[in-house]
Order: sequence, then structure tokens, then C-alpha cells
Amino acid sequence: MPRLLAILLLGLALNVAQAETALFSAQGYRIAQYRSPTPATVDGAQTLDTQALQRLLDQASPPLLIDVYRRPWVQGRFIDSEPHANLPGSLWLANTGDGDLDPTWQEYFSHHLRTATGGRLERPLVFYCRADCWLSWNAVKRAAAMGYKQLYWYRDGLDAWEAANLPLQAARPEPFP
Repeated sequence: MPRLLAILLLGLALNVAQAETALFSAQGYRIAQYRSPTPATVDGAQTLDTQALQRLLDQASPPLLIDVYRRPWVQGRFIDSEPHANLPGSLWLANTGDGDLDPTWQEYFSHHLRTATGGRLERPLVFYCRADCWLSWNAVKRAAAMGYKQLYWYRDGLDAWEAANLPLQAARPEPFP
């Protein structure tokens, strides 16, 4: 019986610790459990499914695709730990969807967005990652805070694109810094 009681108390302590783990920063960015169910929307952006994204990409002035999937950064370089592909024409701004970005990664994000958009805040941008991934949700919020006006969130991201048997391209993150 004492062993059962100890197991129950340990389980209770773990549940309390998990409940006390903050999921969001004071600024509203997701800071933990990035691979978990996401909401249907994000403030400041329109949520897209695959068909809606394809329609946007077929327009005369298609949006810029921004992949924010993570890539290990070790000793001043990205580590190719596994192959990564993204939607054709995407800009891969690895590691910019974290909830807490240090100033160097924030500058990497803003520099590449400024360069890719020519500084035009009205340029349409589509952010994506994987399904059930908060990284792209954070990146949309961050771009909105920077003043970008036409934002889209491809919520199910690369997983939905692959499921539709649409083409992919081998990817490399944009140079850092």
C-alpha cells in the first residue's frame, strides 16, 4: 500500500508541475509544447487550407511563402540533422517561430522579411510549418507586430501539402546572420 500511495503522490506532483508550466509568454507567444493542437485562427491573419493557398499562389502577384520549421544551430551553423523540403519558392527562416527569440534571431527574422518584401509591409506573406505546430502561429503574430498587413497562416502546413501530393523542393535555411 505505501508503494501505491507513493506512485499516486508522484503522479499528482507531475500533474501539478505540468499545470504550472506556462504555455504563453506575457506578450502572447506560445513558449512551450510547440507540437500540440493549434487553434483554428491567429489574430492578424487569415487561416488557409491547401485549396485556398493554391488559389493565392495562382494569382498574378502570389504571396511570399515563409517556412519557419526548426533546424539545429550549433557552433555558428545550421546542422543538417535530417533532410527538409518545403513548398516551392519558400523562404526558410529556421528557428524564428520560437516564442522567446533572442535579439539576434529577431534581427535574422526581420532582416530576411524586409529583404524579401523590399520593405513593403503590404506584401502578402504566408507562414507555415507542420500540422499542430505553434511555430508558424508565433511567426504570424511576430510579423503582425512588425506591421505586416496581409498575413496568412497555412495552419496544417507541410503535412497538408504533402498529403495532397503537391510538389516539394529541397530546402536550405536562409543564411544566418
